[in-house]
Order: sequence, then structure tokens, then C-alpha cells
Amino acid sequence: MEVRAEKPEDVEAIRQINMAAFGREDEANLVDQLRGVSSTLSFVAVESGHVVGHVFFSPVAIAGKCPDNLLVLGLAPVAVLPGYQRQGIGALLIQQSLEECSRLGCKAVVVLGHPEYYPRFGFISAKEKRLKCEYPIPNEAFMVLELEPDALENCVGTVKYRSEFDQLE
Repeated sequence: MEVRAEKPEDVEAIRQINMAAFGREDEANLVDQLRGVSSTLSFVAVESGHVVGHVFFSPVAIAGKCPDNLLVLGLAPVAVLPGYQRQGIGALLIQQSLEECSRLGCKAVVVLGHPEYYPRFGFISAKEKRLKCEYPIPNEAFMVLELEPDALENCVGTVKYRSEFDQLE
């Protein structure tokens, strides 16, 4: 299994993976809309020459107090073809892509997801770092991972996703 950055020839496969994994077009459309935005990162999992998984990161803003030059990304979506799920591909994608995000200068990553799943990668409740989500969700479902120790020490506020996320239900 290889995890690597998205290439132009992966775009259609990524769209199909997101539609198959989520059973709708919303997440695939979101990725397509965000792909050209500055500071987005997109990674794929490749098995025997076929793209079988995908993870995407896009910039978020912190409304409140936070240094302007602090790069914080939102992890979403992450998708694996149904026939390849429950084999550790999603975990491998997340783990290796987080390492690459760190290498590329990202200081922290937020995720809105299952509170039982994401802590295995080091995510903690964003509330512990004085951050909250702009969406009305349970505190335990909104998590953060500092890729640089104490990166969020001088931050407090509401995490705002790009407006393209408003189309998701």
C-alpha cells in the first residue's frame, strides 16, 4: 500500500471513492470545489496501481484570538472504497498524511468525527485547547491535533470552515 499526494490523473478515481464511501455526491463535490484553493492537501492510498482511498485537508480560520500566520487545516473528508474498508487503509492514510501536513508547515489539524476513532492519532477534544466548532455539534465530536507542540497556546475562538462546507448536511 502506497500513500502519496494526489496527481491530476487521480481526480476521477477520488470522485468515485467519495461517492461510493458516502453513498452520495456531496463530499465528492466538496473536494472538487476545494481542490484549487490555496493550502489544500489531498492524498490517496494506492493498492496494486489502483486508488482505493482518499483524504483531504483544507484551511480553516479561527475567529477569536490566534496568530494570523498559523496554518491550521481541517481533515475532511476521508474515504475508502467499500470493498477495501476495515483493512486499516483509512488509518494508514490519516497517519501518513498527518506526517506530511506537519512536514509542509501545518501547525494543527481539526476534525469533526467519531470521538472513539480519532484519538488513536493523537486528537483530543478541541475544547481542551479553547476551540469550538462553528457547527452545532457535540463537543466530543470536534477534535484537534497539534502537529507542533503548543502551537495553539495563544489561540482561543471558533473554528470556521470554508463556505463550501455549508452545502454538506
